[in-house]
Amino acid sequence: MPTAPVRAPSGLFPGPSRPTYREPHPVNAGPLLAGVGSGVAWVTLFGALGRDLAGYAWWTVLAAVSAWLVALVLTVLGDRGVAVGIALASGLGLSVAMAFVGARWITTQDWPLW
Repeated sequence: MPTAPVRAPSGLFPGPSRPTYREPHPVNAGPLLAGVGSGVAWVTLFGALGRDLAGYAWWTVLAAVSAWLVALVLTVLGDRGVAVGIALASGLGLSVAMAFVGARWITTQDWPLW
């Protein structure tokens, strides 16, 4: 079976044909897990200050907003992996608190935060 002759490349298209994009500062698992751990501790400690559901919810809202501000500062000036972990943990903590508020509102038909 005859094969086609192999030609040397012309040099018109040097290197790979498609560009390769890389993150200049990739997020690694260690800093991400450190941020998740610190975010969980932050939201838990603030939530523990509440004496009832309304107090728990308001303290959790305060903890989440302050954690997001810290995550924003860390995104610009610090480690983005830690910032992502903090934002994930505080968002999850806030959603758990709001799920409790929603469940109370559905069962009693009374908004518990006022």
